[in-house]
Amino acid sequence: MRNTVLIPTYRRPQDLLRCLLALQAQTKPPYQVIVTVRDTDTETWQFLEEFKDCKLPLQTVKVTVGGVVAAMNAGLEVVEGDTVSITDDDAAPYPNWLERISAYFLSDDSIGGVGGRDWVHQGNQLLDDSREIVGQLQWFGRVIGNHHLGVGQPREVDVLKGVNMSFRTSAIAGLRFDERMQGTGAQVHFELAFCLTLKRAGWKLIYDPE
Repeated sequence: MRNTVLIPTYRRPQDLLRCLLALQAQTKPPYQVIVTVRDTDTETWQFLEEFKDCKLPLQTVKVTVGGVVAAMNAGLEVVEGDTVSITDDDAAPYPNWLERISAYFLSDDSIGGVGGRDWVHQGNQLLDDSREIVGQLQWFGRVIGNHHLGVGQPREVDVLKGVNMSFRTSAIAGLRFDERMQGTGAQVHFELAFCLTLKRAGWKLIYDPE
């Protein structure tokens, strides 16, 4: 199974370096790594030009519109892998990240998406708590996240979180993130409509805290 990794980045070259080094250490090397970069982000372009030790199949995509939605949609246009795993530039995936993701997609053809726990830091403090309910849309419309606090067994969810979510390429086909969302930065909850569209189409979304 060929794994593409997609990383939208903006003006955080040192964080991006840590992320790329973590991808170089994967037990299952990525088939393709796409980094989407704003046209005005001179710091990141300079870093990528000088990143001589890169051992990744790295591909850059220039974005001229602000916001994470535009960045990810631009990256999705050039995905070549059987799966696409999305993470943030300030995240560092565990070495077995892609290996575990591939195992899920290979185990069940009805799985359209896989996600996991992310570890959130506030200053010097790690937010470390336990929640059983993760990624659920309640009947009256409230969304329960808790992806960064999830514990327990792997289970089906309604929504995955952008920092650690992977999709079967054939499942998402021409699906893109909703560009009607306001804002030019993080654009919170951009994952919601994307994931629910997959659920409505009959695909399973799995959350594994490990």
